[in-house]
Amino acid sequence: MTEQNRNTQSQNFSHVGAYSSLYTICQIVGLLLIFSVFYWIINFRGGFGFTEPKIIFNWHPLFMTIGFIYLFANSILHYRTFRSLKKRDLKNHHAIIHGFIIVLVLLAGWASFASHMYSNPPIPDLYSLHSWLGVVTISMFLSQFVSGFVSFLFPGIAAQYKEAVMPYHIFFGIFNFVLAIATSVLGFSEKLFFVLEDKYKTYPKEGLFGNFIGLLCIFYGGLVVFMVTKPEFKRQPKPEDGVLLTGALE
Repeated sequence: MTEQNRNTQSQNFSHVGAYSSLYTICQIVGLLLIFSVFYWIINFRGGFGFTEPKIIFNWHPLFMTIGFIYLFANSILHYRTFRSLKKRDLKNHHAIIHGFIIVLVLLAGWASFASHMYSNPPIPDLYSLHSWLGVVTISMFLSQFVSGFVSFLFPGIAAQYKEAVMPYHIFFGIFNFVLAIATSVLGFSEKLFFVLEDKYKTYPKEGLFGNFIGLLCIFYGGLVVFMVTKPEFKRQPKPEDGVLLTGALE
């Protein structure tokens, strides 16, 4: 092994170590975010249930936080986190996680629409900026899921096509995650304004705690974007990565 190869290998180990440390912090922050949303709902919003419209709605922020923030983050970090696995397995895991996200998003959407429908009087749907951004974010996510499945998991797709599509898939995936963070923060803020009204100006505990959740979302999102865009953290290609499901070279 040459001196240059030793230095390169040493740098790779150093970058993997730095990534692992940040990943641990990222997991702690992400789980803290989920716990904070759960605590907020239990202690300030009346908990969870399926009878009262206001209680039904409480499933919405929890499922969206778990799916569109925590699982989405882990999905886009998956390639860098489990870099020793075969790329074919990583692609499958990536798609499976996205499948779970879709289920949670559908449940969260049901909670929102059901709570509006069963309120007396019924609450209109899709009138706020938060809801509009939510529709855009979900539509983009579903488009990414379908296009990614067809482009990277469907047998027989040409390697040239995959290479051409990949940069756009990565860009829109990260952009979609950032949009999910922004939509969530806007949603938390909107909810606080609705339930606290003028009391929000008096620095109530719920208002302060809700603001903390919003800041935690932004910090978590920034940390994830840093980790997924830092070139030194990128997974190094393996010889078997070129083999497609059809057996052809990628």
